[in-house]
Amino acid sequence: MLAFRILHKKYGDPLCAPGMEGRWNSSGKKVLYCSESIPLVFMENMIRRQGVGFNNDFQIACIDIPDDAVIKTILLPDLKKGWDDPYDYAGCQKIADKWYNELGSLVLKVPSAALNVCYNYVLNALHPDFSNVKLVRLTHLIPDLRIDELLKKAK
Repeated sequence: MLAFRILHKKYGDPLCAPGMEGRWNSSGKKVLYCSESIPLVFMENMIRRQGVGFNNDFQIACIDIPDDAVIKTILLPDLKKGWDDPYDYAGCQKIADKWYNELGSLVLKVPSAALNVCYNYVLNALHPDFSNVKLVRLTHLIPDLRIDELLKKAK
């Protein structure tokens, strides 16, 4: 299964999971966030950039998750109202931290807060099968200049 990330070139290893807090992990939990498609990961990054545009320093990582990887899926009906609040991650972190600590699956498949009919993948970097996750390729991210202008206007 292929998954995608966008990252700044200066941060090096596209498979590095630094443990920074996010919607689906508490601080210190080493996870790798990916999306099911390039358009979704681009949308997720546009939202996170909060008015700061892109430049030539970004790249798209195409990552191979083994087809036999165990995946735990969280569906929208499994989540409480407000799960997608952009300022309150506590409910999602509680679910994901339990998954992380159990080490029962490499992948947690979760709805995207940006577009909830699509999915993101959270990979547990401490799971024994994480060593089977491989970088397939890196490509330059060169978005349309109009997108960059929209992001800058949103500031």
